Amino acid sequence: MGGTKSAARGAARRTATRGRGAVVAALMLAMALAALDSTIVSTAVPQIVGDLGGFSVFSWLFSGYLLAVTVTLPVYGKLSDTFGRKPVLVTGAAVFLLGSLLCALAWNMAALIAFRVVQGLGGGALQGTVQTLAADLYPLEERPKIQAKLSTVWAVSAVAGPGLGGVLAAYADWRWIFLVNLPIGAAALWLIVRHLHEPARDSTAGDSTARDSTARDSTARDSTPRARVDWAGALAVFACGGVLLAALVQGGVAWPWLSGPSLALFGTGLALAGLVVVIERRAAEPIIPGWVWRRRTIAAVNLALGALGLLMVAPTVFLPTYAQSVLGLAPVAAGFVLSVWTLSWPVSAALSQHVYRRIGFRNTALIGIGAAALILLAFPFLPYPGQAWQPTLLMLLLGGALGLFQLPLIVGVQSTVGWAERGTTTASVLFCRQTGQTIGAAVFGAIANGVLAARLGGASDLDSVTRALDAGTAPEATRHAIASAVHAVYLGAACAAACAFLVLLCVAPRRFPVLQNTETGD
Repeated sequence: MGGTKSAARGAARRTATRGRGAVVAALMLAMALAALDSTIVSTAVPQIVGDLGGFSVFSWLFSGYLLAVTVTLPVYGKLSDTFGRKPVLVTGAAVFLLGSLLCALAWNMAALIAFRVVQGLGGGALQGTVQTLAADLYPLEERPKIQAKLSTVWAVSAVAGPGLGGVLAAYADWRWIFLVNLPIGAAALWLIVRHLHEPARDSTAGDSTARDSTARDSTARDSTPRARVDWAGALAVFACGGVLLAALVQGGVAWPWLSGPSLALFGTGLALAGLVVVIERRAAEPIIPGWVWRRRTIAAVNLALGALGLLMVAPTVFLPTYAQSVLGLAPVAAGFVLSVWTLSWPVSAALSQHVYRRIGFRNTALIGIGAAALILLAFPFLPYPGQAWQPTLLMLLLGGALGLFQLPLIVGVQSTVGWAERGTTTASVLFCRQTGQTIGAAVFGAIANGVLAARLGGASDLDSVTRALDAGTAPEATRHAIASAVHAVYLGAACAAACAFLVLLCVAPRRFPVLQNTETGD
Protein backbone atom coordinates (compact mmCIF):
# COMPACT_ATOMS: atom_id res chain seq x y z
CA MET A 1 0.00 0.00 0.00
CA GLY A 2 2.80 2.37 0.99
CA GLY A 3 4.66 1.57 -2.22
CA THR A 4 1.57 2.34 -4.27
CA LYS A 5 1.16 5.75 -2.58
CA SER A 6 4.86 6.52 -3.05
CA ALA A 7 4.65 5.60 -6.73
CA ALA A 8 1.57 7.77 -7.14
CA ARG A 9 3.30 10.72 -5.50
CA GLY A 10 6.33 10.18 -7.71
CA ALA A 11 4.16 10.11 -10.83
CA ALA A 12 2.42 13.30 -9.71
CA ARG A 13 5.76 15.03 -9.18
CA ARG A 14 6.97 13.95 -12.62
CA THR A 15 3.77 15.25 -14.20
CA ALA A 16 4.13 18.55 -12.33
CA THR A 17 7.75 18.81 -13.42
CA ARG A 18 6.83 18.23 -17.08
CA GLY A 19 4.05 20.79 -16.78
CA ARG A 20 6.41 23.27 -15.17
CA GLY A 21 8.96 22.71 -17.92
CA ALA A 22 6.37 23.60 -20.54
CA VAL A 23 5.41 26.73 -18.61
CA VAL A 24 9.07 27.74 -18.31
CA ALA A 25 9.42 27.31 -22.08
CA ALA A 26 6.39 29.56 -22.52
CA LEU A 27 7.88 32.16 -20.18
CA MET A 28 11.15 32.15 -22.12
CA LEU A 29 9.27 32.62 -25.40
CA ALA A 30 7.21 35.44 -23.90
CA MET A 31 10.35 37.09 -22.54
CA ALA A 32 11.98 36.73 -25.96
CA LEU A 33 9.13 38.76 -27.46
CA ALA A 34 9.85 41.63 -25.09
CA ALA A 35 13.64 41.28 -25.27
CA LEU A 36 13.84 41.15 -29.07
CA ASP A 37 11.50 44.06 -29.59
CA SER A 38 13.77 47.09 -29.28
CA THR A 39 16.93 45.52 -30.72
CA ILE A 40 15.28 44.03 -33.78
CA VAL A 41 13.46 47.27 -34.62
CA SER A 42 16.49 49.55 -34.26
CA THR A 43 18.40 48.08 -37.21
CA ALA A 44 15.40 48.44 -39.55
CA VAL A 45 14.82 52.17 -38.89
CA PRO A 46 16.42 53.33 -42.20
CA GLN A 47 14.16 51.02 -44.21
CA ILE A 48 11.08 52.03 -42.19
CA VAL A 49 11.77 55.74 -42.66
CA GLY A 50 12.52 55.22 -46.34
CA ASP A 51 9.16 53.53 -46.82
CA LEU A 52 6.89 55.52 -44.51
CA GLY A 53 8.74 58.83 -44.06
CA GLY A 54 8.54 60.66 -40.75
CA PHE A 55 12.26 60.93 -39.97
CA SER A 56 11.65 63.79 -37.51
CA VAL A 57 9.45 61.63 -35.25
CA PHE A 58 10.85 58.11 -35.71
CA SER A 59 12.37 58.16 -32.20
CA TRP A 60 8.81 57.75 -30.91
CA LEU A 61 8.91 54.20 -32.26
CA PHE A 62 11.00 53.50 -29.16
CA SER A 63 9.79 56.22 -26.82
CA GLY A 64 6.11 55.35 -27.33
CA TYR A 65 6.75 51.69 -26.62
CA LEU A 66 8.85 52.53 -23.57
CA LEU A 67 6.18 54.84 -22.17
CA ALA A 68 3.44 52.23 -22.53
CA VAL A 69 5.53 49.47 -20.94
CA THR A 70 6.69 51.59 -18.02
CA VAL A 71 3.39 53.11 -16.96
CA THR A 72 1.46 49.82 -17.23
CA LEU A 73 3.87 47.77 -15.11
CA PRO A 74 2.31 48.68 -11.72
CA VAL A 75 -1.20 48.23 -13.14
CA TYR A 76 -0.48 44.72 -14.40
CA GLY A 77 1.31 43.86 -11.17
CA LYS A 78 -1.75 44.67 -9.10
CA LEU A 79 -4.08 42.90 -11.54
CA SER A 80 -1.97 39.74 -11.38
CA ASP A 81 -2.20 39.77 -7.58
CA THR A 82 -5.96 40.25 -7.82
CA PHE A 83 -6.98 37.91 -10.64
CA GLY A 84 -3.97 35.62 -11.01
CA ARG A 85 -0.98 35.55 -13.33
CA LYS A 86 -2.49 33.47 -16.14
CA PRO A 87 -5.29 35.81 -17.28
CA VAL A 88 -2.97 38.82 -17.13
CA LEU A 89 -0.21 37.07 -19.09
CA VAL A 90 -2.61 35.70 -21.71
CA THR A 91 -4.24 39.11 -22.15
CA GLY A 92 -0.89 40.89 -22.35
CA ALA A 93 0.49 38.45 -24.91
CA ALA A 94 -2.67 38.78 -27.01
CA VAL A 95 -2.46 42.59 -26.94
CA PHE A 96 1.25 42.46 -27.85
CA LEU A 97 0.56 40.18 -30.81
CA LEU A 98 -2.32 42.39 -31.94
CA GLY A 99 0.02 45.38 -31.80
CA SER A 100 2.63 43.44 -33.80
CA LEU A 101 0.12 42.60 -36.51
CA LEU A 102 -1.08 46.20 -36.68
CA CYS A 103 2.53 47.44 -36.89
CA ALA A 104 3.10 45.19 -39.90
CA LEU A 105 0.03 46.72 -41.54
CA ALA A 106 0.94 50.37 -40.75
CA TRP A 107 0.46 52.77 -43.66
CA ASN A 108 2.41 55.78 -42.30
CA MET A 109 4.72 56.70 -39.42
CA ALA A 110 1.91 58.06 -37.21
CA ALA A 111 0.02 54.77 -37.48
CA LEU A 112 3.18 52.77 -36.76
CA ILE A 113 3.91 54.83 -33.64
CA ALA A 114 0.32 54.36 -32.42
CA PHE A 115 0.52 50.61 -32.97
CA ARG A 116 3.88 50.49 -31.17
CA VAL A 117 2.07 51.97 -28.16
CA VAL A 118 -0.44 49.10 -28.44
CA GLN A 119 2.51 46.70 -28.42
CA GLY A 120 3.82 48.41 -25.30
CA LEU A 121 0.48 47.99 -23.54
CA GLY A 122 0.97 44.25 -23.91
CA GLY A 123 4.71 44.37 -23.28
CA GLY A 124 4.18 45.67 -19.75
CA ALA A 125 2.23 42.52 -18.91
CA LEU A 126 4.89 40.31 -20.47
CA GLN A 127 7.81 41.78 -18.54
CA GLY A 128 6.20 42.00 -15.12
CA THR A 129 4.14 38.80 -15.12
CA VAL A 130 6.93 36.60 -16.49
CA GLN A 131 9.25 37.70 -13.67
CA THR A 132 6.50 37.14 -11.10
CA LEU A 133 5.64 33.67 -12.40
CA ALA A 134 9.32 32.76 -12.26
CA ALA A 135 9.17 33.30 -8.50
CA ASP A 136 5.83 31.48 -8.22
CA LEU A 137 7.07 28.36 -10.00
CA TYR A 138 10.28 27.84 -8.08
CA PRO A 139 11.10 27.80 -4.36
CA LEU A 140 13.85 30.10 -3.15
CA GLU A 141 16.67 27.57 -3.45
CA GLU A 142 15.80 26.82 -7.11
CA ARG A 143 14.91 30.36 -8.22
CA PRO A 144 18.36 31.19 -9.67
CA LYS A 145 17.79 28.48 -12.30
CA ILE A 146 14.82 30.17 -13.91
CA GLN A 147 16.33 33.64 -13.50
CA ALA A 148 19.50 32.47 -15.23
CA LYS A 149 17.39 31.12 -18.11
CA LEU A 150 15.54 34.42 -18.44
CA SER A 151 18.85 36.33 -18.32
CA THR A 152 20.13 34.10 -21.11
CA VAL A 153 17.08 35.00 -23.20
CA TRP A 154 17.94 38.69 -22.80
CA ALA A 155 21.58 38.03 -23.66
CA VAL A 156 20.81 36.04 -26.80
CA SER A 157 18.23 38.63 -27.87
CA ALA A 158 20.70 41.47 -27.42
CA VAL A 159 23.22 39.71 -29.66
CA ALA A 160 20.85 38.16 -32.22
CA GLY A 161 18.23 40.92 -32.43
CA PRO A 162 20.20 43.50 -34.45
CA GLY A 163 21.43 40.87 -36.88
CA LEU A 164 17.99 39.35 -37.37
CA GLY A 165 16.43 42.78 -37.86
CA GLY A 166 19.07 43.73 -40.40
CA VAL A 167 18.62 40.49 -42.37
CA LEU A 168 14.82 40.81 -42.47
CA ALA A 169 14.98 44.47 -43.48
CA ALA A 170 17.61 43.87 -46.17
CA TYR A 171 16.42 40.62 -47.73
CA ALA A 172 12.69 40.50 -46.96
CA ASP A 173 10.74 43.54 -45.77
CA TRP A 174 10.83 45.57 -42.58
CA ARG A 175 7.26 44.46 -41.82
CA TRP A 176 8.57 40.97 -41.11
CA ILE A 177 10.33 42.22 -37.96
CA PHE A 178 6.82 42.50 -36.49
CA LEU A 179 5.28 39.46 -38.19
CA VAL A 180 8.01 37.21 -36.76
CA ASN A 181 6.47 37.83 -33.33
CA LEU A 182 3.27 36.03 -34.30
CA PRO A 183 4.49 32.40 -34.39
CA ILE A 184 6.64 32.91 -31.28
CA GLY A 185 3.77 34.48 -29.39
CA ALA A 186 1.28 31.86 -30.60
CA ALA A 187 3.53 29.08 -29.29
CA ALA A 188 3.89 30.85 -25.94
CA LEU A 189 0.12 31.38 -25.67
CA TRP A 190 -0.62 27.74 -26.47
CA LEU A 191 1.80 26.49 -23.81
CA ILE A 192 0.46 28.92 -21.21
CA VAL A 193 -3.19 28.07 -21.82
CA ARG A 194 -2.51 24.34 -21.87
CA HIS A 195 0.02 23.91 -19.06
CA LEU A 196 -0.25 26.82 -16.62
CA HIS A 197 -2.72 25.84 -13.88
CA GLU A 198 -2.85 28.17 -10.92
CA PRO A 199 -4.33 26.87 -7.65
CA ALA A 200 -7.41 28.64 -6.32
CA ARG A 201 -6.38 31.48 -4.02
CA ASP A 202 -8.04 34.11 -1.91
CA SER A 203 -6.81 37.32 -3.52
CA THR A 204 -7.88 39.45 -0.58
CA ALA A 205 -5.86 37.56 1.99
CA GLY A 206 -2.25 37.64 2.96
CA ASP A 207 0.32 35.00 2.18
CA SER A 208 -0.40 32.75 5.14
CA THR A 209 -4.02 32.53 4.08
CA ALA A 210 -3.05 32.02 0.45
CA ARG A 211 -0.97 28.98 1.35
CA ASP A 212 -3.77 27.31 3.23
CA SER A 213 -5.65 26.26 0.11
CA THR A 214 -6.96 23.08 1.70
CA ALA A 215 -8.94 25.09 4.24
CA ARG A 216 -10.98 26.95 1.62
CA ASP A 217 -14.15 25.10 0.72
CA SER A 218 -16.99 26.31 -1.46
CA THR A 219 -18.72 28.02 1.46
CA ALA A 220 -15.61 30.01 2.30
CA ARG A 221 -15.21 31.07 -1.31
CA ASP A 222 -18.82 32.18 -1.48
CA SER A 223 -18.31 34.38 1.58
CA THR A 224 -15.11 35.97 0.26
CA PRO A 225 -15.63 39.58 -0.83
CA ARG A 226 -15.17 40.05 -4.56
CA ALA A 227 -11.86 41.68 -5.43
CA ARG A 228 -12.16 45.32 -6.38
CA VAL A 229 -9.95 46.92 -8.99
CA ASP A 230 -8.80 50.51 -8.55
CA TRP A 231 -9.52 51.57 -12.12
CA ALA A 232 -9.41 55.27 -11.22
CA GLY A 233 -5.96 54.79 -9.75
CA ALA A 234 -4.83 52.79 -12.78
CA LEU A 235 -5.93 55.55 -15.13
CA ALA A 236 -4.29 58.23 -12.98
CA VAL A 237 -1.00 56.26 -12.81
CA PHE A 238 -1.07 55.76 -16.58
CA ALA A 239 -1.73 59.44 -17.26
CA CYS A 240 0.85 60.68 -14.73
CA GLY A 241 3.57 58.29 -15.88
CA GLY A 242 2.87 59.00 -19.54
CA VAL A 243 3.08 62.78 -19.15
CA LEU A 244 6.23 62.76 -16.98
CA LEU A 245 8.05 60.19 -19.11
CA ALA A 246 7.11 62.08 -22.28
CA ALA A 247 8.60 65.21 -20.72
CA LEU A 248 11.82 63.34 -19.92
CA VAL A 249 12.06 61.61 -23.30
CA GLN A 250 11.39 64.71 -25.40
CA GLY A 251 13.00 67.34 -23.18
CA GLY A 252 16.18 68.65 -24.77
CA VAL A 253 15.34 66.79 -27.99
CA ALA A 254 12.06 68.01 -29.43
CA TRP A 255 12.21 71.25 -27.44
CA PRO A 256 14.54 72.96 -24.90
CA TRP A 257 14.27 71.96 -21.25
CA LEU A 258 13.01 75.37 -20.12
CA SER A 259 10.62 75.88 -23.02
CA GLY A 260 6.86 76.19 -22.71
CA PRO A 261 6.04 72.60 -23.78
CA SER A 262 8.58 71.14 -21.35
CA LEU A 263 7.41 73.22 -18.39
CA ALA A 264 3.76 72.49 -19.24
CA LEU A 265 4.37 68.75 -19.32
CA PHE A 266 6.30 68.73 -16.04
CA GLY A 267 3.66 70.89 -14.37
CA THR A 268 0.86 68.64 -15.60
CA GLY A 269 2.78 65.57 -14.50
CA LEU A 270 3.30 66.91 -10.98
CA ALA A 271 -0.40 67.80 -10.72
CA LEU A 272 -1.33 64.29 -11.84
CA ALA A 273 1.14 62.85 -9.31
CA GLY A 274 -0.73 64.68 -6.57
CA LEU A 275 -3.98 63.27 -7.93
CA VAL A 276 -2.50 59.75 -7.84
CA VAL A 277 -1.60 60.17 -4.16
CA VAL A 278 -5.13 61.34 -3.32
CA ILE A 279 -6.81 58.50 -5.24
CA GLU A 280 -4.50 55.80 -3.91
CA ARG A 281 -4.96 56.87 -0.29
CA ARG A 282 -8.73 56.51 -0.63
CA ALA A 283 -8.74 53.28 -2.66
CA ALA A 284 -9.57 50.01 -0.93
CA GLU A 285 -7.17 48.10 -3.21
CA PRO A 286 -4.71 50.71 -4.56
CA ILE A 287 -2.66 50.04 -7.69
CA ILE A 288 0.47 51.34 -5.91
CA PRO A 289 -0.05 50.47 -2.24
CA GLY A 290 1.80 52.42 0.40
CA TRP A 291 3.52 49.33 1.81
CA VAL A 292 5.74 49.20 -1.30
CA TRP A 293 7.61 52.21 0.09
CA ARG A 294 7.04 51.66 3.83
CA ARG A 295 8.90 48.34 3.88
CA ARG A 296 12.62 48.95 4.04
CA THR A 297 13.61 45.99 1.88
CA ILE A 298 11.28 46.78 -1.02
CA ALA A 299 11.99 50.52 -0.89
CA ALA A 300 15.75 49.93 -0.89
CA VAL A 301 15.58 47.49 -3.82
CA ASN A 302 13.34 49.88 -5.78
CA LEU A 303 15.79 52.75 -5.34
CA ALA A 304 18.85 50.59 -6.04
CA LEU A 305 17.40 49.15 -9.25
CA GLY A 306 16.26 52.62 -10.28
CA ALA A 307 19.92 53.61 -10.07
CA LEU A 308 20.79 50.49 -12.10
CA GLY A 309 18.43 51.59 -14.87
CA LEU A 310 20.02 55.02 -14.83
CA LEU A 311 23.64 53.80 -15.06
CA MET A 312 22.83 51.28 -17.81
CA VAL A 313 22.19 54.19 -20.17
CA ALA A 314 25.91 55.06 -20.25
CA PRO A 315 27.07 51.93 -22.09
CA THR A 316 23.92 51.11 -24.05
CA VAL A 317 23.42 54.58 -25.53
CA PHE A 318 26.87 56.18 -25.62
CA LEU A 319 29.40 53.35 -25.98
CA PRO A 320 28.56 52.54 -29.64
CA THR A 321 29.13 56.20 -30.58
CA TYR A 322 32.42 56.17 -28.64
CA ALA A 323 33.54 52.96 -30.34
CA GLN A 324 32.85 54.28 -33.83
CA SER A 325 33.88 57.92 -33.38
CA VAL A 326 36.89 57.61 -31.09
CA LEU A 327 38.16 54.08 -31.72
CA GLY A 328 37.28 54.16 -35.43
CA LEU A 329 35.46 50.81 -35.39
CA ALA A 330 32.88 49.70 -37.91
CA PRO A 331 29.28 49.46 -36.68
CA VAL A 332 29.43 45.65 -36.34
CA ALA A 333 32.63 45.78 -34.30
CA ALA A 334 31.22 48.61 -32.17
CA GLY A 335 28.17 46.48 -31.47
CA PHE A 336 30.42 43.65 -30.31
CA VAL A 337 32.17 45.94 -27.81
CA LEU A 338 28.79 46.60 -26.24
CA SER A 339 27.38 43.08 -26.49
CA VAL A 340 30.11 41.35 -24.49
CA TRP A 341 28.46 42.39 -21.23
CA THR A 342 25.43 40.31 -22.22
CA LEU A 343 27.72 37.29 -22.10
CA SER A 344 29.14 37.81 -18.62
CA TRP A 345 25.91 39.13 -17.04
CA PRO A 346 23.87 35.86 -17.14
CA VAL A 347 26.87 33.76 -16.16
CA SER A 348 27.50 35.94 -13.13
CA ALA A 349 23.78 35.95 -12.28
CA ALA A 350 23.63 32.15 -12.40
CA LEU A 351 26.67 31.84 -10.12
CA SER A 352 25.50 34.52 -7.67
CA GLN A 353 23.46 31.97 -5.69
CA HIS A 354 26.67 30.48 -4.38
CA VAL A 355 27.59 33.88 -2.98
CA TYR A 356 24.29 35.10 -1.51
CA ARG A 357 23.62 31.77 0.18
CA ARG A 358 26.80 32.37 2.17
CA ILE A 359 26.79 36.10 2.83
CA GLY A 360 23.21 37.17 2.13
CA PHE A 361 21.39 39.10 -0.59
CA ARG A 362 22.40 42.59 0.48
CA ASN A 363 26.11 41.88 0.88
CA THR A 364 26.27 40.12 -2.48
CA ALA A 365 24.57 43.06 -4.17
CA LEU A 366 26.95 45.46 -2.39
CA ILE A 367 29.95 43.61 -3.82
CA GLY A 368 28.43 43.71 -7.30
CA ILE A 369 27.51 47.38 -7.36
CA GLY A 370 30.74 48.38 -5.64
CA ALA A 371 32.74 46.62 -8.35
CA ALA A 372 30.51 48.20 -11.02
CA ALA A 373 31.21 51.68 -9.62
CA LEU A 374 34.98 51.10 -9.83
CA ILE A 375 34.72 49.72 -13.40
CA LEU A 376 32.64 52.69 -14.55
CA LEU A 377 35.08 55.04 -12.84
CA ALA A 378 37.97 53.42 -14.72
CA PHE A 379 36.48 54.21 -18.13
CA PRO A 380 37.44 57.94 -18.17
CA PHE A 381 41.06 56.90 -17.52
CA LEU A 382 41.32 54.93 -20.77
CA PRO A 383 44.01 56.39 -23.07
CA TYR A 384 43.03 58.36 -26.15
CA PRO A 385 42.28 56.99 -28.67
CA GLY A 386 43.10 53.63 -27.12
CA GLN A 387 42.56 50.07 -28.29
CA ALA A 388 39.25 48.27 -28.77
CA TRP A 389 40.13 45.56 -26.24
CA GLN A 390 40.23 48.09 -23.41
CA PRO A 391 36.53 49.11 -23.31
CA THR A 392 35.62 45.54 -24.29
CA LEU A 393 37.35 44.22 -21.18
CA LEU A 394 35.64 46.83 -19.01
CA MET A 395 32.24 45.88 -20.44
CA LEU A 396 32.91 42.19 -19.80
CA LEU A 397 33.76 42.99 -16.18
CA LEU A 398 30.78 45.34 -15.85
CA GLY A 399 28.36 42.64 -16.99
CA GLY A 400 29.77 40.28 -14.37
CA ALA A 401 29.45 42.90 -11.63
CA LEU A 402 25.87 43.83 -12.52
CA GLY A 403 24.81 40.17 -12.69
CA LEU A 404 26.07 39.84 -9.13
CA PHE A 405 24.07 42.94 -8.19
CA GLN A 406 20.68 42.63 -9.90
CA LEU A 407 19.69 38.98 -9.51
CA PRO A 408 20.21 38.70 -5.73
CA LEU A 409 18.04 41.79 -5.24
CA ILE A 410 15.20 40.50 -7.42
CA VAL A 411 15.27 37.00 -5.91
CA GLY A 412 15.64 38.45 -2.42
CA VAL A 413 12.79 40.95 -2.61
CA GLN A 414 10.43 38.41 -4.20
CA SER A 415 11.19 36.06 -1.32
CA THR A 416 10.09 38.59 1.31
CA VAL A 417 6.46 38.62 0.15
CA GLY A 418 3.78 36.04 -0.42
CA TRP A 419 1.84 35.21 -3.57
CA ALA A 420 -0.80 37.89 -2.96
CA GLU A 421 1.84 40.66 -2.97
CA ARG A 422 4.47 39.28 -5.32
CA GLY A 423 3.06 40.72 -8.54
CA THR A 424 2.86 44.23 -7.11
CA THR A 425 6.35 43.97 -5.62
CA THR A 426 7.93 42.69 -8.85
CA ALA A 427 6.16 45.34 -10.90
CA SER A 428 7.36 48.12 -8.59
CA VAL A 429 10.96 46.93 -8.99
CA LEU A 430 10.73 46.78 -12.79
CA PHE A 431 8.89 50.10 -12.89
CA CYS A 432 11.70 51.81 -10.97
CA ARG A 433 14.34 50.28 -13.23
CA GLN A 434 12.49 51.40 -16.38
CA THR A 435 11.97 54.88 -14.94
CA GLY A 436 15.67 55.04 -14.09
CA GLN A 437 16.53 54.29 -17.70
CA THR A 438 14.25 57.06 -18.94
CA ILE A 439 15.68 59.57 -16.48
CA GLY A 440 19.20 58.43 -17.35
CA ALA A 441 18.63 59.00 -21.06
CA ALA A 442 17.51 62.56 -20.35
CA VAL A 443 20.18 63.40 -17.75
CA PHE A 444 23.15 61.85 -19.54
CA GLY A 445 22.02 63.28 -22.86
CA ALA A 446 22.08 66.73 -21.27
CA ILE A 447 25.53 66.05 -19.78
CA ALA A 448 26.94 64.88 -23.12
CA ASN A 449 25.49 67.82 -25.00
CA GLY A 450 26.81 70.23 -22.38
CA VAL A 451 30.35 68.87 -22.63
CA LEU A 452 30.22 68.97 -26.42
CA ALA A 453 28.97 72.54 -26.41
CA ALA A 454 31.74 73.58 -23.99
CA ARG A 455 34.49 71.83 -25.97
CA LEU A 456 33.31 72.79 -29.45
CA GLY A 457 31.86 76.21 -28.73
CA GLY A 458 28.19 75.64 -29.48
CA ALA A 459 27.73 72.14 -30.89
CA SER A 460 24.05 71.47 -30.57
CA ASP A 461 23.85 67.78 -29.79
CA LEU A 462 25.63 64.46 -30.01
CA ASP A 463 23.59 63.30 -33.01
CA SER A 464 24.70 66.22 -35.19
CA VAL A 465 28.33 65.62 -34.29
CA THR A 466 27.97 61.92 -35.05
CA ARG A 467 26.52 62.70 -38.47
CA ALA A 468 29.53 64.86 -39.19
CA LEU A 469 31.81 61.99 -38.20
CA ASP A 470 29.92 59.61 -40.47
CA ALA A 471 30.38 62.03 -43.34
CA GLY A 472 34.11 62.15 -42.63
CA THR A 473 34.11 65.91 -42.12
CA ALA A 474 34.80 66.09 -38.37
CA PRO A 475 38.26 67.23 -37.24
CA GLU A 476 40.33 65.56 -34.52
CA ALA A 477 39.08 68.11 -31.99
CA THR A 478 35.57 66.73 -32.42
CA ARG A 479 36.75 63.22 -31.63
CA HIS A 480 38.42 64.51 -28.47
CA ALA A 481 35.19 66.28 -27.55
CA ILE A 482 33.14 63.10 -27.98
CA ALA A 483 35.62 61.17 -25.84
CA SER A 484 35.31 63.82 -23.12
CA ALA A 485 31.51 63.75 -23.33
CA VAL A 486 31.34 59.96 -22.97
CA HIS A 487 33.86 60.07 -20.13
CA ALA A 488 31.62 62.56 -18.32
CA VAL A 489 28.63 60.26 -18.85
CA TYR A 490 30.55 57.33 -17.36
CA LEU A 491 31.48 59.44 -14.36
CA GLY A 492 27.79 60.15 -13.89
CA ALA A 493 27.06 56.43 -14.16
CA ALA A 494 29.71 55.72 -11.51
CA CYS A 495 27.95 58.24 -9.24
CA ALA A 496 24.65 56.41 -9.81
CA ALA A 497 26.34 53.13 -8.84
CA ALA A 498 27.72 54.79 -5.71
CA CYS A 499 24.21 55.99 -4.82
CA ALA A 500 22.88 52.45 -5.19
CA PHE A 501 25.68 51.24 -2.91
CA LEU A 502 24.78 53.82 -0.25
CA VAL A 503 21.05 53.01 -0.47
CA LEU A 504 21.71 49.31 0.12
CA LEU A 505 24.19 50.05 2.90
CA CYS A 506 22.01 52.55 4.77
CA VAL A 507 18.41 51.56 3.96
CA ALA A 508 18.30 47.83 3.22
CA PRO A 509 18.32 45.48 6.22
CA ARG A 510 21.43 43.40 6.67
CA ARG A 511 19.36 40.24 6.27
CA PHE A 512 16.29 40.25 4.05
CA PRO A 513 13.16 39.04 5.96
CA VAL A 514 12.68 35.98 3.77
CA LEU A 515 9.41 34.08 4.22
CA GLN A 516 10.00 30.41 4.90
CA ASN A 517 8.27 27.81 2.72
CA THR A 518 7.04 30.48 0.32
CA GLU A 519 4.37 29.20 -1.97
CA THR A 520 5.16 28.06 -5.50
CA GLY A 521 2.96 27.33 -8.39
CA ASP A 522 3.62 23.59 -8.35
